[in-house]
Amino acid sequence: MGNKSFIKDILALIPLILSGVLVITLGYLLWSKLNRTPEFISTLNSILNTALIVSGILAVVIMFYLATIVINLRNTRNSIVSDLDNVTQKMHNFRNIIDLLYRSKMWLPGLKQYLDEEYSNLNFFEVKEFYKGYSKLAIEFLQENHPYQDTENLYLEFKALLLTSPKEKIITENIRYPRHYDKAIVEKWLEHKCGSGLWYYFGYKFATYKSALDLEAVYERHQDKIMTLAQSIDSETFEDSSFNEVFLSKLGEYMNKDVIPKLHQFQTFAAQKLPKMVNYIFIIFITLVISGVLLPLVYQLFELHPFLAIISVSITIGIIFYITTSFYQFLTKEIEV
Repeated sequence: MGNKSFIKDILALIPLILSGVLVITLGYLLWSKLNRTPEFISTLNSILNTALIVSGILAVVIMFYLATIVINLRNTRNSIVSDLDNVTQKMHNFRNIIDLLYRSKMWLPGLKQYLDEEYSNLNFFEVKEFYKGYSKLAIEFLQENHPYQDTENLYLEFKALLLTSPKEKIITENIRYPRHYDKAIVEKWLEHKCGSGLWYYFGYKFATYKSALDLEAVYERHQDKIMTLAQSIDSETFEDSSFNEVFLSKLGEYMNKDVIPKLHQFQTFAAQKLPKMVNYIFIIFITLVISGVLLPLVYQLFELHPFLAIISVSITIGIIFYITTSFYQFLTKEIEV
């Protein structure tokens, strides 16, 4: 894989190297011709006028192409930002549900006090990444025997979903709902499959944890609010749902497999800068305008030394040669994008 990439990079440089050689060779030949035959200046001026026309046409074509790319990118980004806002709102609603469950009385007695006091500085991500050795507290937590039937891991996962940064430790009374979630926390949610705990504890292993998670202890008004929030997340998916373990399992699976991956995907797209290909074309455009349009005009306007005409003609022909020889590679990259 590395060798193929290296060869591909070398092949991409060949047109540039050949164009550079062509510019130097043409410059040398034209300068030699001018020194030997002073009358050649009229032919050189004629070539310069032709180069000016060709450069002007190419510059206009490239300018319109760049404008089209930017407009398309803007439209695409606007669409993605709209999708991102929609998915972000779904995540807000899901975190609202998690907040209600996190603060409810469905947990075994003593669990909340145990984790909020003895392990207040521990978060779910540190526990999941204990093998990296970043947190001694996480290793201590995993080595300790807990009397809460393993539901402390679900509590920590809920806590992680209420954070807005992986570095946060404490959940405030009123959790924050940012306009756009920080990329770092979304990547952590995605990496550690946050939300899947609902599916695991209330679906796959509910028979094991049923006695440790008392859903009836969740206030009825909170149950109603949770169902309203779920409907706003996806009315079709949760249309006939009731507040029970089946609903919570489905909700966790939906968020883990659909919403959080999309949140990460749309955030990545929205944060993308202009493609490298656009920068590449813009450099060609600027070079072509300077050498093929501005330089000839300045040369003719102020009747400067013919050496400037030679530079202009040589660079302009070199650019045209480069565009011609790299055009196939350009098309290939456009298809890959």
